[in-house]
Amino acid sequence: MEIDTAAFEEIVIDELDRLPDDMVEGLENVVFVVEDRPEDGSLDLLGLYDGLALTERTQYGMGELPDRIVVYREPHLAQCETEQELRDEIHTTLVHEIAHFYGIDDEQLHEMGWA
Repeated sequence: MEIDTAAFEEIVIDELDRLPDDMVEGLENVVFVVEDRPEDGSLDLLGLYDGLALTERTQYGMGELPDRIVVYREPHLAQCETEQELRDEIHTTLVHEIAHFYGIDDEQLHEMGWA
């Protein structure tokens, strides 16, 4: 599947807009970033939460660098054959990484069907 970066970013934005309000309203100081691949160049990782989960924060104030949720374009494209599959996978990735922001680990996500 081939989609350029701009079109992929639009799909990510669309899928963010489709998430429930109560899931995204609590996101503070978080930026969403699209990158082609993880640093190791693999196609296995679809997304990454780079930050400190709410459950682990003791003090968090002004001047802190934002947490990042990264969505990797090329791994998504490698795993999906249609635009609908791509949208579904991006949606799942966003939910998964946002859950990490809230302190939900991979085991809990697996139990909930999001891992």
